[in-house]
Amino acid sequence: MPNGAELFVEAALELGIDTIFTLVGDHLNEVLAAAARRGMRIVDMRHESGVTHAADAWARVHRRPALSLVTGGPGHTNSLTGIATAMLAGSPLIAVSGSRPSTLAGRQAFQDIDQVGMARPVVKWAAEPASTAEIPACLRKAYEVADAGRKGAVHLTIPVDLFVAQAPETPASPAPPAGRPAGPLHMGAAIDLLRSAARPVLIAGSGIWWSRAEDALRRFIERTNLPLYTITMARGTVADDHPLAMGYADPALNYAVHTVFREADLFLVVGKRIDYRLALGGARLFPAEARFIQVDIHPPELGLNRPLEVAVCADARLALEALTEAAGPAVWPPTPWLDRVRALRREWEAQLAAAADAELPLHPAAFFAGLKQALPPAVLYSWDGGDFTHWGRAILPAHHAGGWLRLGPLGTIGSALPNAIALQLAYPDRRVVAITGDGALGFYLAEMDTAVRHRLPILLIVGNDAGWGLERELQSFATSGEPTVACELQASRYDLVMQAFGGRGETIERLDQVRPALERAFAAGVPYCLNVTIRGVRSPFTDWQIAGKVGLRPAPNGKR
Repeated sequence: MPNGAELFVEAALELGIDTIFTLVGDHLNEVLAAAARRGMRIVDMRHESGVTHAADAWARVHRRPALSLVTGGPGHTNSLTGIATAMLAGSPLIAVSGSRPSTLAGRQAFQDIDQVGMARPVVKWAAEPASTAEIPACLRKAYEVADAGRKGAVHLTIPVDLFVAQAPETPASPAPPAGRPAGPLHMGAAIDLLRSAARPVLIAGSGIWWSRAEDALRRFIERTNLPLYTITMARGTVADDHPLAMGYADPALNYAVHTVFREADLFLVVGKRIDYRLALGGARLFPAEARFIQVDIHPPELGLNRPLEVAVCADARLALEALTEAAGPAVWPPTPWLDRVRALRREWEAQLAAAADAELPLHPAAFFAGLKQALPPAVLYSWDGGDFTHWGRAILPAHHAGGWLRLGPLGTIGSALPNAIALQLAYPDRRVVAITGDGALGFYLAEMDTAVRHRLPILLIVGNDAGWGLERELQSFATSGEPTVACELQASRYDLVMQAFGGRGETIERLDQVRPALERAFAAGVPYCLNVTIRGVRSPFTDWQIAGKVGLRPAPNGKR
């Protein structure tokens, strides 16, 4: 008769889960042993939040639920940041925590805490099975809930005695009926608005990725000649070098949209919340008279922050296919508006290039311009937060669907390294580059060890300005240049830290060192850290934040 650990592992395998992200603890020994016996891949990491971040990234990359497994008590509390990050990013993470024996609940047992109650505010569903026999059913329900509708995190607490106790195998319940296919989406009103608009814009978000709508999106814009801006997991679903792709929809990173969006008369928003990234649909970014069509799978999002002319509650792929059909068989003729949008994009790219001076320490814009020229094709990116990183996000193009991992709406800095671990595991034959700052790297620095132990040849690029650069800039602005508080760090040699863990690395200080360093990094076959000495310079992102605080727009000439 199987025990609870074996039932858990068999249920996971039946669901198609073959990888577990974990950090070992006494509550988990039985289930980890069972998983190893069944040949599951076990990715053991160094911090429980690193575990949940990596599992979240695995779920995003594969577009299906992923499994994290941490011990109870402090292991559970450590994991909550990654769980909340996944939830806000709409990522189907199944976060499982062990716990004290069920027989000791509420009796002041070691590490006894209400784990389900703690998790419930940041997940779609949380539960603790009452018996060993319930473990498979609970895991199946967790999978279904995480993957349904707008995806998101779920949580299970499983007491250690339930993993050890035996129970008969129970057959999986019949899958719920798939239901009837959705009826035809009537897109006549939306197409009429798009045809009559003089200056339409399409904004695409993560719903494109989750619904596997990359081809549908490309076909739609090529049929209608609409200018496309992408954001979140939609970055790279249509490559930035496509003639109709105009780059980031984020006004903090693409100042061209400040003008484009103010001049546009119609917005089609597909699979993207009209949230803080889009100025909550308000006057800071959009004219009051502009009309909106929104497509989202989650009904509460429709019209939340902006009145809509047309609201479509649907899967993004199905909606785009219906729109393409309703648009008719003939390609819509390009309009002068496209020329205007392209010209504004070129102007912004020229402003970014002009910022890249030749002085030392390196300006981040100069470094990323050099990196753009030196990187091989087909690179996949894991991005952190911070001023250095924001310069890179503004300058480097997105070319590959699923290859532009970001922090998500929680803005969990530091998670770029755990995310990169999952990205490299998912794509062992691709180049994975994690881009972070010296402040953010400190959160999960020991995951360098994870990358080395699992033989993951990640290139970790660290912009080192010896400080919390973004906060330093915000404080300096707010105090008119007074000394900053709690923003300064040591100019540490993070390349030597990587070497101490068994990887390789080097420090670079000049542009002529970039290409040779990249060649050495990609030839090394081990995790490699480029510690880049940079100048702290306010990024476009930070200028946008400052402008919002004082009620001003950034200067249209892009000067800072």
